[in-house]
Amino acid sequence: MATTTTAGRNNGEGEQKRWREKGGFKTMPFILGNDICDRFATAGFGANMITYLTQQLHLPLVEASNLLTNFGGTSSLTPILGALAADSFAGRFGTIVAGSVFYQLGMLGLVVSALLPSLRPAPCPGAPAACQRASGWQLAALYLSLLCTSVGSGGLRPCVVAFGTDQFDREPGEQQVTAEAAGEVAERKRRYFNLYFFTMGVAALLALTVVVYIQDNVGWGWGFGIPAVAMFVSIVVFVVGYPLYVRLKPGGSPFTRLAQVAAAAFKKRHVAVPEDAGMLYQDKELDAFISTNGRLLHTDQLTFLDRAAIVTPGDISASGQPDLWRLSTVHRVEELKSIVRMLPIWSAGIMLATAGSHNGTFTILQARTMDRHITRHFEIPPATMSIFGTAAMLVSLALYDRAFVPLARRVTGLQSGITYFQRMGIGLAISILGVASAALVETKRRDAAADNGFLDNPDAVVPISVFWLVPQFAIHGVASAFSSVGHMEFLYDQAPESMRSTAAALFWLASSIGHYLGTVLVTVVQRTTRGRGDWLQDNINRGRIDNYYWLVTCLMVLDLGYYIVCFHFYTMKPLEMADEQDDHDEECELSTVPKNGIGAGVV
Repeated sequence: MATTTTAGRNNGEGEQKRWREKGGFKTMPFILGNDICDRFATAGFGANMITYLTQQLHLPLVEASNLLTNFGGTSSLTPILGALAADSFAGRFGTIVAGSVFYQLGMLGLVVSALLPSLRPAPCPGAPAACQRASGWQLAALYLSLLCTSVGSGGLRPCVVAFGTDQFDREPGEQQVTAEAAGEVAERKRRYFNLYFFTMGVAALLALTVVVYIQDNVGWGWGFGIPAVAMFVSIVVFVVGYPLYVRLKPGGSPFTRLAQVAAAAFKKRHVAVPEDAGMLYQDKELDAFISTNGRLLHTDQLTFLDRAAIVTPGDISASGQPDLWRLSTVHRVEELKSIVRMLPIWSAGIMLATAGSHNGTFTILQARTMDRHITRHFEIPPATMSIFGTAAMLVSLALYDRAFVPLARRVTGLQSGITYFQRMGIGLAISILGVASAALVETKRRDAAADNGFLDNPDAVVPISVFWLVPQFAIHGVASAFSSVGHMEFLYDQAPESMRSTAAALFWLASSIGHYLGTVLVTVVQRTTRGRGDWLQDNINRGRIDNYYWLVTCLMVLDLGYYIVCFHFYTMKPLEMADEQDDHDEECELSTVPKNGIGAGVV
């Protein structure tokens, strides 16, 4: 094994001193300040968009619902492009700034669309179905604004989380990391992930109360304008913190390296894989820039990819440089293996996004037909019902760190209480209860509408309190506190270090596919049940949204079983770690969090 190259003593101490002056929790007000304003803006215009589309643009229910799920899917798909730009050439800081600017442009477009009467159809006092819907060019203006916000999301979502965790990495003078140091870094990052999702929830909570109320009672110009101002403030706050940030240089396109490994393995598909993994190609200097936290060790899974690391004639030039399209190091081969091994567990989060995609559409329309009075003269806006999900998530995150982790730690002996695998599984199980409760409440609401003769009057207020919807929102919030944080932790920890923006993008990609799958599911259900009950129709009192919820519940049960199977066969990524007792390096397998949740993480 080649020894690790360390920083020279002449400039090492100065470099470490400069590093210590940057990063850490002192950067969080600027980073989280940016994302708080971003999330405030996103929640501010997104939470009530179903109302804007149906009441202001007069779109049919299914069309409006599909438009929003497609928009959500696109906003969660563009992070792949943002991650590629950040890891390849732009860096995370530059990508965040560019994404914020695009998002700002999209928000301004929505403000203009809401203020100019020519960009909206004429007001109509009757039911939306009897009104003139928005014209093609009016919808085009809306689509262009939404597209800009989607592009902006692509720059923000994959980079903010990864940029925040960059502030807690070890000092660059340490070219190897010990198991003890890795545990300390992992604990700081776990606290950061919880803090990140908590602050995002606070921002969403504020938007769902203040902004939604303004949209329903003051006007859509102000309702979109306030989030646009918040987005501008977020850009200023983030840029002000520039001198304090740890800004890692991009290490080149990770997708290029993955393609090189795949190409090299394919070219050597007829070459026999040696039994001794020590015969595979290693080049520590070549991998130094993409393996500062330790090189990935060889694993016995997906051995056909090992062919990329077999040295054959012509792979290395006379100057000693390898042709990377013919020969890859073990570390680069294991990068691809790590991504492939993650995909099954990652895909379990897709159905979770599908289950939640109806929370901003069908549930808001249900709330609009229910008694929303808090006092005699004050009604809670329908979209504000989402605050119960956000509040439940915030309380769960607070209790998770303060109460759940200390109790679980006594049982498991783990610093984190439970592993992120267990956290994800618990979240998936809880989400099943959330969808099932939604089905039960919708059955009760529809029965109340029938008992009072409102089946053919969708605008009537059914004499049932809107607070019957609280349990389903709250359960989804608790599930998110477990599943979303666990999912993000898993992707960040198990992805190769040079692909952390890509790992964050995978989180949003699961959400993207989930939203698109929600669109497909709604379309299939509508076409399948047409003429046979019409589960999804503009008159929700005649529809059977409860049956749709039961269908999603069954799919979620299957998804949980799929996740358990994937977890059973998953292998943690191994890293080369430094021996704390000796000066030389020792190779051992280390998982930041033990897979089974019991015992030490070092094998």
